[in-house]
Amino acid sequence: GLLPLIMAGLFMEAQLGPVATWFCFVLYVLAAITDFFDGWLARKLNQITPLGTFLDPICDKVFVGALLVLLVGFGRLEGLWMIPVILILSRELLVSGLREYLGPHNVQMPVTPLAKWKTATQMAALGLLILGAALPFALPLGQVLLLAAAALTLQTGWIYMKAGLEVMKKMP
Repeated sequence: GLLPLIMAGLFMEAQLGPVATWFCFVLYVLAAITDFFDGWLARKLNQITPLGTFLDPICDKVFVGALLVLLVGFGRLEGLWMIPVILILSRELLVSGLREYLGPHNVQMPVTPLAKWKTATQMAALGLLILGAALPFALPLGQVLLLAAAALTLQTGWIYMKAGLEVMKKMP
């Protein structure tokens, strides 16, 4: 729900400067924290629903994908720094498609611990990249973390694809 406000804040950076940047960062942190606790509480209270299981990963991917596109659009990720963006977006689409294909066959692809590290690294990178307009050191640090997230993205994507292909080989 906070993505439109973050987007608006990024568009207002030219007029408001660092105030808008910090506004976006605070909203981003709030969104990341509430997303984490929403999932944690659902598991802890055994309130996992089919709708939540379906929507949560889609919302997460839209959130991350939109932010990556915005960060490219606002010049925080230019030139070669767009390669990690393309890798991350490609992996997310590939894994989502794989899960969708395998789902009707009652095959689930659980999130791996390495994928959780990928997500944490990616979220830290995005926060720093948002701050990149206000804090000079945040942009290069965010870019390096995004590169690390892309490396983890490739590794986890390969793990999911390998597992998915093994299941597909056994299908009639």
